[in-house]
Amino acid sequence: MNGKRILLIVGGGIAAMKVPQLIRLIRAEGAAVTPVLTKAGAQFTTPMTLSVLAGEAAHDSLWNIAAEAEIGHIQLSRNADLVVVVPATAHLLAKMAHGLADDLASTLLLATDKRVLVAPAMNVRMWHHAATQRNLRTLREDGILFVGPEDGDMACGEYGTGRMSEPEAILDAIRKELAPQPLKLLPEAQVRTGILSGRHLIVTSGPTHEPIDPVRYIANRSSGAQGTAIAAALRDLGARVSFITGPAEVAPPEGVHVIRVQTAGQMREAVEAALPADGAVMAAAVADWRVTKSSATKMKKDGSGKPPSLEMTENPDILAWISQPGERRPRLVVGFAAETNDVLAHATDKRRRKGCDWIVANDVSEGTGIMGGSENAVTVITDEGAEEWPRMAKDAVARRLAQKIGEALA
Repeated sequence: MNGKRILLIVGGGIAAMKVPQLIRLIRAEGAAVTPVLTKAGAQFTTPMTLSVLAGEAAHDSLWNIAAEAEIGHIQLSRNADLVVVVPATAHLLAKMAHGLADDLASTLLLATDKRVLVAPAMNVRMWHHAATQRNLRTLREDGILFVGPEDGDMACGEYGTGRMSEPEAILDAIRKELAPQPLKLLPEAQVRTGILSGRHLIVTSGPTHEPIDPVRYIANRSSGAQGTAIAAALRDLGARVSFITGPAEVAPPEGVHVIRVQTAGQMREAVEAALPADGAVMAAAVADWRVTKSSATKMKKDGSGKPPSLEMTENPDILAWISQPGERRPRLVVGFAAETNDVLAHATDKRRRKGCDWIVANDVSEGTGIMGGSENAVTVITDEGAEEWPRMAKDAVARRLAQKIGEALA
């Protein structure tokens, strides 16, 4: 959980009194917490309490002029790795099921593209009511995740199902959802069939880390999610996949040969060792530069206020190298271009300079939600021109790209 961010929405119920302990537990795991307090939740805990424990301001209004000048509720909903609703009352669950958005919490829940985990808490008769059960079915069909509720004594004096899970149990559920999961796009029975049977594909993925000293490094922002999905999709079409990954957030897929690297130099060596191949998909976000001579010990501030001088050296250009004509060049080389402006022009020029067959270009500028998100919007540039694909889930992009690769290598 270290480095992850939780958007914690606090509903209105006596169980909200357990939220401070949950925040402490989450932060002890190294994750950050952004609290959002409903009007009802504020009857049981305060913005000040949550802000102090979380180490950042609690949000409680959709009408904050300073925040909403930059569409703050959209940013809040997209910047988290997981949205957690504690306690999830019958009223809040009903709003979620019907897509209502009349306050900050419900607006965030409707606007987010991240997974949502809820911890229900309500009276036993409210839990078993037909309307609540109908809403629960809808939410489960929508992919909402649940932890609890439990059977037990309630504040109202009754006993039964509806008691919110304890903070430790909720923390376990959060850990489970944030843990890297191997990606499987098709059932095992279908993994070794398809148009790529007998083909060998190399896929690079994730960032590279170029050390400055033992604790600092230069890197690009990359979770490795798209490269991992592509490797899984190629595998599902029958390919033998050599998956060369930097230190990514996403776990490698099952059923591929995984080669782990840290630096661009190591990735270049691993790609060369994996040849020959029928195709290469170079999806890694390789750092362009490295420190010429990294420090063997941690660099310290000397009190002068001047930053240290770092001599930089350009990293090997793996895409340009593997695209060079020769006997060991794969039949199909696919590069990637993550751009922030003039995407089509920059990507087209990159394809020309590198000499690869295709370039998969996307806009990763701030506000797109693509960098670190679950979706992508790409344009595939080939000799035939630019083919713009609609925004879709990254695994859907992977399937479509794998099919296109399969057809090209058929």
